[in-house]
Amino acid sequence: MMRHSIPLFLAIALLAGCTAGPDYSGPPAILSADTALRFVRAGDNEGVSGPVLAEWWVLLDDPELTRLIKAALAENPSLRAAQARIAQARASVRQDRAGRMPTLGTQATTFQGRLPGLDIQGRPASSSGQTDANAEGDDALSFYNVGLNANWELEFAGGSRRRIEASNAQAAAAVATAEDAKVQLTAEVANNYVNLREAQFRAEQYQAQIKLQEEILALTYQRYQQGALPLFPVGNANAELEVLKSQFAEAEADQAVLIDALTILSGRIPGSAAEELTTPRDIPLPPEQVDVGDPASLIERRPDIRAAERNLAAATARIGVAEAARFPKLSFMGILGLGGSSPDDIFDVGDPSSLAIPRLEWNFLDFGRVEASVDRASAVRNEAVANYRQTVLSALQDAERALARFGQQRVALAARAQIKLQADSAADLNRQRFTAGAISKSDLNRALRDQQQASSDLVRAKGALTIAWIALQKSLGLGWQEPIQQQ
Repeated sequence: MMRHSIPLFLAIALLAGCTAGPDYSGPPAILSADTALRFVRAGDNEGVSGPVLAEWWVLLDDPELTRLIKAALAENPSLRAAQARIAQARASVRQDRAGRMPTLGTQATTFQGRLPGLDIQGRPASSSGQTDANAEGDDALSFYNVGLNANWELEFAGGSRRRIEASNAQAAAAVATAEDAKVQLTAEVANNYVNLREAQFRAEQYQAQIKLQEEILALTYQRYQQGALPLFPVGNANAELEVLKSQFAEAEADQAVLIDALTILSGRIPGSAAEELTTPRDIPLPPEQVDVGDPASLIERRPDIRAAERNLAAATARIGVAEAARFPKLSFMGILGLGGSSPDDIFDVGDPSSLAIPRLEWNFLDFGRVEASVDRASAVRNEAVANYRQTVLSALQDAERALARFGQQRVALAARAQIKLQADSAADLNRQRFTAGAISKSDLNRALRDQQQASSDLVRAKGALTIAWIALQKSLGLGWQEPIQQQ
């Protein structure tokens, strides 16, 4: 008998040593050797060395912005929700690991059954399957037990190992998703902050222009009353004044909306903004030299790409989970305690009872259920491959677009700076002409208004440049500080 059992034990051992499903070999390669070295639209001021500073916002050298971002990283509800999802994923990993271990607990068991042909006293059954009349009821079986029970299930194809592998990958994907939320959050805070500073400056400029236009309107009306001008210049001057007032009101509304947005991003209720936000400050400017790295380092660094790669690893492992259902499972249940065939036996501490029940299960005929499950898992893996490719391509597009916008805003800022210099020169010249009596006060005010408008356009260009730089940092996947821990 032992000789016939050896091949069975060998087969079980061989099955227990294998793991069903494909082994994960990494994501598909998307970049060639040439395209991995440099971004197409990287200019001379963009260095190919990788950005090493996770807290990119400190390069703007604005203490208030740094304070806002730190507050958002600590208190933002969406970020806390992402951290909670990490805890959920890691708990799932612990749960799957614990599932491979036996369970031990307490139990109270009673079993009542009738098995024809069974003689508890050891008397042989007749050919009809019945004992003699004196043995009536001997085929009834009763069992009572109070004590410990243990259960353990063994898989021969490594399905539980693949399940743990998938859970580990899913937990890493949750971490990467949380890091991507940091990237999005820090960029959103910085964008709103720059827009707020630009709106505050815009409001100041409109106030100054309104004052100049009011003087122009008063002077124009005086000349109309003197008969030196017709009525329509007065109407035009008044219309310009009303336009400036509406633009000032719009800038005021923009300030209120942006302050509330920054307050909410920091996890506080609207209306609780600090005085530092309501006090106008200059728009922070990015550094002259910008390190962007290369496309290969971008793929390794961006959290959304890392999340897509970990989702692909999890989907690959789940094919093995589905494949493992083709193979048998061996489970053990054991009971140890006090009991017997009578309820009084549970009080007999000198005669413990035990019961061992091994069970081998193999669904070799399931009418294609396992095959369909494997096909579904393979299709999910193919979807994950496509999603990974799309995520990488979108990330590369983001980076190239951000580089193009950043370069264009640099040119625009230089042009606006030249226009501002010309407007300053024109304003100085017109002041001299007004002092000499060569032009009227209205003409001088118009020149001063042009100077104010040039200043406003220059500040707007500065804001656009900084926002383009922020978009570049976001596209490079910067803003998270802790490396993702692979489990």
